[in-house]
Amino acid sequence: MPKRVDHDERRTEIGRALVRVAARRGLHAVGMRDVAAEAGISLRLVQYYFQTKENLLLHGLQQLTEEFGKRVTARVRAAGENPGPRAVVEALLTTSLPTDEESRAFHLVLTSYALLAVTDEALAAQPYLQRPDAAEDAVTGLLEQAREAGPLTSGTDARTEAITLLALAAGLGTSVLTGQRTPESATEVLRHQLNRIFRPAAAD
Repeated sequence: MPKRVDHDERRTEIGRALVRVAARRGLHAVGMRDVAAEAGISLRLVQYYFQTKENLLLHGLQQLTEEFGKRVTARVRAAGENPGPRAVVEALLTTSLPTDEESRAFHLVLTSYALLAVTDEALAAQPYLQRPDAAEDAVTGLLEQAREAGPLTSGTDARTEAITLLALAAGLGTSVLTGQRTPESATEVLRHQLNRIFRPAAAD
């Protein structure tokens, strides 16, 4: 009896192969044939599941984002039963720093995708890039919760601070990748910024 194929699992395997190749060579240099070779399957099978390179790239990005979300959730849970907005924001920001193989791939591929979409109309039209403010909205919401509960310093604008924190994390991530600073020093910079906008009692 022929073995049943789990199509979702196969798509996941192909997506992970894409991320591995992109992390090594850069997203711009990745072709469907490269992904097929990395996954140990035929080019025809990759084409069967994704039809076009744009569809494959979008799937890889979505999968990468979902796995990032799982890592953030795990870090939040490790902070205790009721971590509060500060711990959740810190978990999101520090998880995005390239401190291990997974987070390094996340930072590289996410940045490469955004840059590639600047000159590729097919990628720019993908639904993912039509919601570029999802992370900004999430952090803004957490900061607004903190403001209502009291630990945020007075006069703090939640939206502006969310933009600042995310831009800082992205820039620090690149500086870690290039060897300008260590993951530990980048984490300290993020915590310094969080300590500035959260009251001391919430910074413990």
